[in-house]
Amino acid sequence: MKLFAILTLFPQALEPYVRSSILGLAQEKGLVRILLVDFRDFTRDRHRTVDDRPFGGGPGMVLKPEPVVECVEWLERRYGRFRKLVMCPTGTPFRQSRAEALASEERVLVLAGRYEGFDARIRKQIELEEVSLGDFVLAGGEIPALAVVEAAVRLIPGVLGDERSAVEDSFRGDRGLDHPHFTRPRVYRGHAVPEVLLSGDHDAIRRWRERESVELTRARRPDLFQEAASGSRPKAAREQPIARERSRSKSQNSPHPNSPQTNDEVEPREL
Repeated sequence: MKLFAILTLFPQALEPYVRSSILGLAQEKGLVRILLVDFRDFTRDRHRTVDDRPFGGGPGMVLKPEPVVECVEWLERRYGRFRKLVMCPTGTPFRQSRAEALASEERVLVLAGRYEGFDARIRKQIELEEVSLGDFVLAGGEIPALAVVEAAVRLIPGVLGDERSAVEDSFRGDRGLDHPHFTRPRVYRGHAVPEVLLSGDHDAIRRWRERESVELTRARRPDLFQEAASGSRPKAAREQPIARERSRSKSQNSPHPNSPQTNDEVEPREL
């Protein structure tokens, strides 16, 4: 069973989502275990302080190093070493290839920040991969953390009802955008399903889907199209339809630090 831990100040906000849909089903199947850990529990003052004013002045508050570092250390003593990510605007863009890599890990930890960000010394104490979902700013890292976990969990064998759903995704294997999809009714407000999809000719359907994938990628994500066409992607990616189209056109348990009974184990929030 794979273990995912999300470190957050607002576990109650994440609980309904991780109980639902793909994440909920993965846990029911016994394929995944998800821990929601409130790192405020690892503070040592009576006010449970997790942030403070930044040195040098400026707006906002900065998350203190002690609660975060000690929370991570406690988790790794208890469960073993994690692959550790932190969601922040300064991180490298999260791509499908990283989701695939995370799906193969036994333990993944995602740190969701708040306020102005983390004390930079946290990164010096624990090995963190900085990850960003894009060039925008949110109030906190909880939504990006959920996105990262779900992107990885859905790729774990047995999670999805049809394994082809993951194999044929957009970006899978660094391929481009997925082709358009259609279902019933055959005609809706004057717009009909393309005839080729009703033909029963599987080879023709495959060629149509490849062409549509190429054109969508060329129109909406020229950066991905150029990467595949120029060969700057991995070899497996250059073998995908985009490139072909281009060539045709040319451990040990430890007690919780704040437990009033230090001999008792304290479970992190778990669903």
